[in-house]
Amino acid sequence: MTERNFYNAGAALAGVTQLDVPAMEVIYQLEVSGEAFYEKVAAIVGNEQAAELLLRNGREERAHARRIAKAISIKLGHEWQPSPEVEIILPIPMPPTLDVEAFKGMIKGEINGDAGYQFWADNEPNEEVAKLLRLNGREESIHAERLNEVIALLS
Repeated sequence: MTERNFYNAGAALAGVTQLDVPAMEVIYQLEVSGEAFYEKVAAIVGNEQAAELLLRNGREERAHARRIAKAISIKLGHEWQPSPEVEIILPIPMPPTLDVEAFKGMIKGEINGDAGYQFWADNEPNEEVAKLLRLNGREESIHAERLNEVIALLS
């Protein structure tokens, strides 16, 4: 059995059409780990401008986690606090260098993230939760745009 990490944790969400609290907890952990992911990528790129764009994406991933926490609280009808297990940063295996293909893979992941959020928002009965999901999704596409800027800076 493969260890659960940043890259495969989202597999638990495959086929989920409507988000329940356990699925949202997976998303929360992925978003929290997304900040650490972008910090690791920024440390590798060796370009200050590119690193700042990556760190900005990371800060927004943390903001996505806060929105998911708010959405869980709305669903539960009371303040949700993540358990210590949900706060754990997932393992993020990282190569010593990154090529254009790696960044294209990140772009694909961000675009797929937007599509996933929009899909779940479309199936969410609570309009306030749906709004939070849509906002996270739109920002995932902005992350993809920034990654294209990173590719240009590194080329």
